[in-house]
Amino acid sequence: MAARPDDGKETHFGYQRVPLRDKQARVDDVFHSVAKRYDLMNDLMSGGLHRPWKSALVTAVNPPPRHSDRPFALLDLAGGTGDVAFRVVEAGGDGTRVTVCDINAEMLAVGRERAAARGLDHAVTFEQGNAEELPYPDRSFDCVTIAFGIRNVPRIDRALAEAHRVLRVGGRFLCLEFSSVDVPGLQSLYELYSFQVIPRVGAAVTGDREAYQYLVESIRQFPKPKAFAQMIEAAGFRRVSFTPMTGGVVAMHSGWKL
Repeated sequence: MAARPDDGKETHFGYQRVPLRDKQARVDDVFHSVAKRYDLMNDLMSGGLHRPWKSALVTAVNPPPRHSDRPFALLDLAGGTGDVAFRVVEAGGDGTRVTVCDINAEMLAVGRERAAARGLDHAVTFEQGNAEELPYPDRSFDCVTIAFGIRNVPRIDRALAEAHRVLRVGGRFLCLEFSSVDVPGLQSLYELYSFQVIPRVGAAVTGDREAYQYLVESIRQFPKPKAFAQMIEAAGFRRVSFTPMTGGVVAMHSGWKL
């Protein structure tokens, strides 16, 4: 068997060092374990703050208004349970369509069930795929989003390049991700909450403390906002910016295909 370019390379999985080729399988195991309680845990972990964060993301997506039937195609990466997709469809007009692409089958199954229950399965499509090798033609989408998922991608540069490829000229890439707290005094409280409370809540709600220990650690391993903005620029995006939210707990990153 021929050697692959990534053979021998390592990356982080939380605070562990693992072979790069093994990270995706480990991430998959995390989300297989927590899929059915994922949205409940988002509420518990963030104290409900993920809702206004996602509302800000939908505002930035800016789908055509409800009275419009203008076609608008959004690709939501790593959005398996449909939370962002549903918000965009409900905010947009009759021509708004969302494709949710997630590598994890269990998360997608939850999303399909939720879409059917809400009567949104006509407007939201759930497809299994890898953000590093998207199964879509060039210039297929008006907007690409990813919320709290980019840090779990083993090769972030490839995912950014693929997002750029599938966007139409004039399209926008938006990424919501945990970031670096920048308010004095808040950082120590945030660290205490992250490492002492979240894994325990995860254990109580999902039965998997290790999954939430990883998710907390993965936040600390993610590039700082300026470094991530440089990665977005390197993928070909222009007018790249980021906006810290809630004292830097989260940042919304933006880039345009021009």
